[in-house]
Amino acid sequence: MSSYDLTTFGEAQIRLTVPNGDRLATCRDLRLTPAGSEANVAGLLSQLGRRTAFASVIPRGELARRFIEEYQGVGVDLSHCVRCEGRMALYFMEPGDPPLPAKVVYDRLYTKFREITPETFDWDALLATQVLFVTGITAALTESTGRTVTHAVREAARRGIKVALDVNYRALLWPAERARAVLEPLLENVSILFCSRLDGIKVFGMQGEGPAVNAALRERYGIDHVVSTDGTAGCYYSGIEGQRIYPIQPVRVVDRPGAGDALVGGTLHGYLSGNVMEGITYGLRTSKLALTHHGDLTHVRPGELETPASTDILR
Repeated sequence: MSSYDLTTFGEAQIRLTVPNGDRLATCRDLRLTPAGSEANVAGLLSQLGRRTAFASVIPRGELARRFIEEYQGVGVDLSHCVRCEGRMALYFMEPGDPPLPAKVVYDRLYTKFREITPETFDWDALLATQVLFVTGITAALTESTGRTVTHAVREAARRGIKVALDVNYRALLWPAERARAVLEPLLENVSILFCSRLDGIKVFGMQGEGPAVNAALRERYGIDHVVSTDGTAGCYYSGIEGQRIYPIQPVRVVDRPGAGDALVGGTLHGYLSGNVMEGITYGLRTSKLALTHHGDLTHVRPGELETPASTDILR
């Protein structure tokens, strides 16, 4: 029996968010919340009863303690994290209101995590799992982190461990050509791929509308399951379970970051139970819940996914 249902690794971060109606250059207050795409997925799955572990290189200090308390508090195993001296990765966010888009400013240079190598982590421990989850964000940071993601994926495949990849393309971190060069060779080892319509076009050169891009990714790379988001236009699935288009129900947004990770986490919850289509339905519910409260980590209880939507007080 595996030690974990899902393991992952990435950079531990702190997000500093500008209040609505203000700008980073002029604000006097910032909301501090722990962040990290891979940690968010592990944290959501842990709340849904899955056994998860997150590995990183985390500096000592109060900001790191805040991160650890956030994810350890929902049950994620952080025992595989390497502690060190140094600085915590930060990013600043202006939420943006139309016509201004949301804007992110990264402050994550010179962190120890950027220096990781395949030798940094204990793969015998981290790959005692059903699924290894990786993202393009970690692959994008440095050549060294990219090599580590490549090593992890190939080692997982060698051991018969399923691999989930979220492309999660960030133009501020790397050009699309570099993203394709690093990520495309990994796809032969990926069992479930998360790639938005726009990422499919920008990174992999796909053409067409959302369902067509989703189906083309599946056909070109022969992946068991491909899940694509397309803003409010829909969410699409192509894979061994068939094809399906999921409508998107708009909700009032309190805080946007983490909603994509919530969709991934909910979908992987279904994947671990052998039903990706049902997982996407869970993921769409958890992503809506993610938009209702501050913070990158979506806080949810399993029963809330079954509760009919209502604006009344639950008594």
